[in-house]
Amino acid sequence: MRSLYFLLPGTDRKFACGGLFAELKTLELARQVTEATVVTYQQREPNTLFLDDVLQTATSPDHIFVVSWGFHVPKLVKRLRGRAVLYHAHSAGYGFRLPSEVPIMTVSRNTMGYWGQWCPSSPTFYLPNLISPEYADQGLPRDIDVLVQVRKSSEYLLKQLVPALQAQCNVVLLDHFVEDLAGLFNRSKIYLYDTAEYWAQYRVTEGFGLPPMEAMACGCQIFSSVNGALADYLDPGFNCQNVGVYSTAYDIDRILKALEQPSQLPVNPDFFDAYREAKVVSRLREILTSVNHFFDHVQQHPSDIPGLSHRRLARLRVQSAIKKIQKKLRDR
Repeated sequence: MRSLYFLLPGTDRKFACGGLFAELKTLELARQVTEATVVTYQQREPNTLFLDDVLQTATSPDHIFVVSWGFHVPKLVKRLRGRAVLYHAHSAGYGFRLPSEVPIMTVSRNTMGYWGQWCPSSPTFYLPNLISPEYADQGLPRDIDVLVQVRKSSEYLLKQLVPALQAQCNVVLLDHFVEDLAGLFNRSKIYLYDTAEYWAQYRVTEGFGLPPMEAMACGCQIFSSVNGALADYLDPGFNCQNVGVYSTAYDIDRILKALEQPSQLPVNPDFFDAYREAKVVSRLREILTSVNHFFDHVQQHPSDIPGLSHRRLARLRVQSAIKKIQKKLRDR
């Protein structure tokens, strides 16, 4: 099986975000299947390969370059032309297309559907993000009524809902990185998450939405938006409730009732099995096996399936319009 180069702009605090942490977790999982190494491309880092140096050496066909940093992907794919490239897609909505020789591995079914439409000739796979084992209900006393992470939260959440709730219950706003987020989730009764506004500004989607999943695994009741890939696993009325619905008063009423009745929407622990290490590694092994077989085929055979380029789509629309006009003329 080919080894993997995980391409990242950098790995220090400057690049710290959910996408980086998720990619590094995937790297560790991949090491249970094959050799995997970080390669940075925007900054050099100690004891880490740098892309310029890697490309100056004779690249072996025994390596696959894994790209993931959304807006950087088109340039990286162009730069790596002629080499085996796998796109690890965290989000959707970027607007670019990929050649059919680039397989796509998505973190959600929502994202898989997007790339299945935009790049239907590319091999497409689904590998959910991992929930680490510390994210589980530890049965601790819950002294925090409502927990909110400031980053990515909507203006409505921070400026309307939270101030109104603070007058009636214990609300904790988290505006910095914490080492023991699982511990904080285990102390919280309700977790609020509303990112539709944030992602709309960037015109891309919520790729997975790990915090509500982690909070749910720790026993929190979830009030969340269900934009993008959150709809993969959030089911309002069954394992969560919507937030930002109709009016502040409506949200407050439901949140306060949930505090009074903490077991309204219990979630079976088995629900999280598909996101735990054993299942994710097993799925990753199958995906990488398929990807390797695909690249074996690409080395021997050219592609002959037309892609959905802008030019081809324009031609298909014109052809469809002409057929409709011809049909109307025949039916007269």
